[in-house]
Amino acid sequence: MKKWLLLLAGLAAAPAFGQSDITLVIHGGAGTITRKNMTPEKEKAYRAALEQALKAGYAVLQKGGASLDAVEEAIHVMEDSPLFNAGKGAVFTHEGKNELDAAMMDGKTGKAGAVAGVTTIRNPISAARAVMEKSQHVMLIGKGAEVFAKEKGLEIVDPGYFYTESRWNALQKAIEQEKVELDHSEEKPKKPDMKKAGSRADDLIFTEGKKFGTVGCVALDRNGNLAAGTSTGGMTNKRYGRVGDAPIIGAGTYADNATCAVSATGHGEYFIRSVVAYDIAALMKYKGLSVADAAKEVVLKKLVEKGGEGGVIALDAKGNLAMPFNSEGMYRGYVKSDGKIVVEIYKD
Repeated sequence: MKKWLLLLAGLAAAPAFGQSDITLVIHGGAGTITRKNMTPEKEKAYRAALEQALKAGYAVLQKGGASLDAVEEAIHVMEDSPLFNAGKGAVFTHEGKNELDAAMMDGKTGKAGAVAGVTTIRNPISAARAVMEKSQHVMLIGKGAEVFAKEKGLEIVDPGYFYTESRWNALQKAIEQEKVELDHSEEKPKKPDMKKAGSRADDLIFTEGKKFGTVGCVALDRNGNLAAGTSTGGMTNKRYGRVGDAPIIGAGTYADNATCAVSATGHGEYFIRSVVAYDIAALMKYKGLSVADAAKEVVLKKLVEKGGEGGVIALDAKGNLAMPFNSEGMYRGYVKSDGKIVVEIYKD
């Protein structure tokens, strides 16, 4: 009788058959993010924004929603915040434009979608999802991607929407430094014709030192399905239509129910050459490594050996997660089935 009671108690405590422990992990960029450079006011603002993103994604999962929906909702929060280099807070190119990239991948079906070099789509992550679900393609770029997004009913904005004073000043600083380094003179880009918001949030943007700005999310829903999404404004002062790793499937974004979901942030060129996101999944698939060991192998060893800086968030179908980075800091956080929100910024 006692054995039967113990067995029944165990069954009551276990998740329902066919259900997984929901988990959501996010990042908001990596780089020179240290306590000595971060004011208490700015840290509070970033922690609040990350917490808001986690809550938005978790709310979807808690109601039984799909991992794709959770990823999109969490990234929307970060894209709409001027604090992160994605969407509203995107950095400027050398020509004084905001060119945005994003990607999304479904771990259940292996389908993926991406956009690159867009300038008028308010939420690029939604455009990436639309490419995945409503087109026969994987990646659309520039004007074509914008036409597609408009046809699918996504919100289109004037390019001035993405302007923030801090990002504009960061571009001017980068151009001045480049002049000194290259010993040449070049006209500065003209300031965009737009209404200055002068919002308090703009004053809270962290621009001290080197930072690889990207936002990303990976999630596991109750049905055991993984999804990954990444969105970015790229690199300050980038030229020639440069595209980083974020929208490249297998480099900055990847998801496969059999292994893991990954979203990366860092110096994109290195992540592309090393096919970072897929490499983590491959180590799990072919060498049997755990998600934590695979992520550490790639980020803390392989990338370091090649001189690449940044980090990843990774999640497997059992809810095990990893958030390794080799830079000084990385905005990151997670929430599991117990609803407890964890937000971290620094190394220690």
